[in-house]
Amino acid sequence: MSNKCLYAIMPIAGLLLLMPVFGVGPTFVPDATFKGSSLTGWHVLGQADWHAQNGEIVGTAKPGGAGGWLVLDRSYQDVGFYASFRCASGCQTGVLFRIEKTEQGMKGIYLSLNDGDVASYRLTLDAQGRELQREKLRYAGAQVRIAPPLDPNAPARGGGRAGRGPGGGRAGAPAGLTLPIVPPVPGLHPDDWNRVEAFLDANIIRAFLNDSAETAGGVADDDAGRYGPFALYAGGTGEVRFKDVSYKDVAMKTAPPEQVSSRFRMQRLNEFFYAWSAAAADFNRDGILDLVAGPYIYFGPDYTTSREIYPAHTWNPSTQYPNDCWVQFAYDFTGDGWPDVLTTSHSGATGAILYVNPKGESRRWDKYQVIPSIQSEITVLKDIDGDGKPELVYAAGGALHYAKPDPAKPTAPWIVHTISEMGVATAHGLGVGDINGDGRPDIVSANGWWEQPPAGSQQELWAYHPVAFGRWTRAQPGGSVMAVYDVNGDGLNDVVTSLQAHGFGLAWYEQKRDAAGNISFVQHMIMDDFSTKNAGGVTFSEPHGATFADVDGDGVPDFIVGKRYWSHLDDIYDSDAYGPPVLYWYRTVRNPKAPGGAEFVPELIHNRSGAGSDVLAIDLNGDGAVDIVTSTDRGTIVFWGKPRAGSAKAAAAPARKSR
Repeated sequence: MSNKCLYAIMPIAGLLLLMPVFGVGPTFVPDATFKGSSLTGWHVLGQADWHAQNGEIVGTAKPGGAGGWLVLDRSYQDVGFYASFRCASGCQTGVLFRIEKTEQGMKGIYLSLNDGDVASYRLTLDAQGRELQREKLRYAGAQVRIAPPLDPNAPARGGGRAGRGPGGGRAGAPAGLTLPIVPPVPGLHPDDWNRVEAFLDANIIRAFLNDSAETAGGVADDDAGRYGPFALYAGGTGEVRFKDVSYKDVAMKTAPPEQVSSRFRMQRLNEFFYAWSAAAADFNRDGILDLVAGPYIYFGPDYTTSREIYPAHTWNPSTQYPNDCWVQFAYDFTGDGWPDVLTTSHSGATGAILYVNPKGESRRWDKYQVIPSIQSEITVLKDIDGDGKPELVYAAGGALHYAKPDPAKPTAPWIVHTISEMGVATAHGLGVGDINGDGRPDIVSANGWWEQPPAGSQQELWAYHPVAFGRWTRAQPGGSVMAVYDVNGDGLNDVVTSLQAHGFGLAWYEQKRDAAGNISFVQHMIMDDFSTKNAGGVTFSEPHGATFADVDGDGVPDFIVGKRYWSHLDDIYDSDAYGPPVLYWYRTVRNPKAPGGAEFVPELIHNRSGAGSDVLAIDLNGDGAVDIVTSTDRGTIVFWGKPRAGSAKAAAAPARKSR
């Protein structure tokens, strides 16, 4: 049967189970949220009537008037703003920031929220609040905090932008196939409640409407307004209602006191930003595991001595990505008995680079590009075809692939096997595991899972089973390394994953089988956003690095996940971008009273490092405890697991060799 036929008969009833109500609220922790029935702390300007009612702020322009403003009594320079609003037919509304007095009256930076006019402007008013002039702001750029001065030679372009945000656009689905994750419909919802979040930071305003990608942003230079209160606008002929009005001084950032879990001992190998990943192997063949993170090998057992495998230079986490090492692996790819290093990068010119071990020679390693281009920020190294050797699983060109070296020519371009149609792959979220219990590893991504055909099958593309293992709000769907294991002990493998690498959300997906053996999944949320009740009261964004391992030694894997700090550089593009860079392990607890028969209990590992693209979990010193290694813009760190009571101690255990 062809794969196209497989798509046509794919059961989709199980997908209906994956439509929970997600948390809806600001992506920041507000300094204040309006919930009252009094407008104390605000004042009225212009020709509109305002009142508060059951936590809502209601404004109506006076008949024949030009509309008016409700002005907060407190001033801000850099501010985060969130609200739900509803404009009746004929109404006009928006928010004015950094209101400053001028000789003519006032000026500020105005976010218009009208149908057909969602945009940002320089606005000038007279002393009574009537509009005198508006000028649309010029385009600010995406991943940047401070917009450069206007280039007089640059081609003209409109202010604001609508798009899918960082990470590239959405590839089209294959003909006849509907992907299970649908992006939010951009734009206003007329005569209905809309959600808006805006950040005015430095000289850029960014706005997000109805959980969609950035829109209406622009360059807010000082001459448009430097410091002042913000105000809500009511104009036109219908009333406007605001609720859940929340705001925050985003110039005020908090770094909590450093905490390290009592279960771990922390050792920082390097303080600088070289990579987003690390790997382990016995590179010098002395019988002791070593670590590699970016350009450096750190030699065990003390990991205080290092050597370059390629020329090292630090990256500026504020403005740069580590484009020579997004994900890193160690294995003897050449078959000469000496472990090599493979790096993969989410950049078209880099792809996958193989660094060949020089067998103890005191020099840097020879490098070979073995895969020309990789789309996915996450790659996974697993034995896919059952030959006892791992293959690299990745996305490129909108499709999923796995690649392996030719044993006769391991440094030549690798042999690539394409397992999916074009247009189904995502930049985030990838995993390997046996979903259907046939003994063959399958591949999971944000858009579902791909069933490996039997050995010797002539079927080129794997059967695709659409499942929403992620969500798409302002950020694209998919997380980091996806875990496949039996969470609740019912004998069926489940999926544990972050939902958005650049947003919020952790969940586990319980596998179900009907009487005919058809597979579906039920989603159980572990962590959502700040508006929801989350496991252990823990909430953090940007869960971009993850793995899974049995941390507590109970025989059941646990999920390890961390926030990537400045995930899209030093700006307020992502959800709670400046929140603490935490690293957690979520203990898998089989509990028949919990939804799905299991729950996840978070335990903090560290709150000042986070994760990069993935996390390494391995027993480095052979003491029986899982050690956790992260490489981030805070450096490369080992969290040494402490052996459980009654287990062998590190001093008595032999050092473990590379596998």
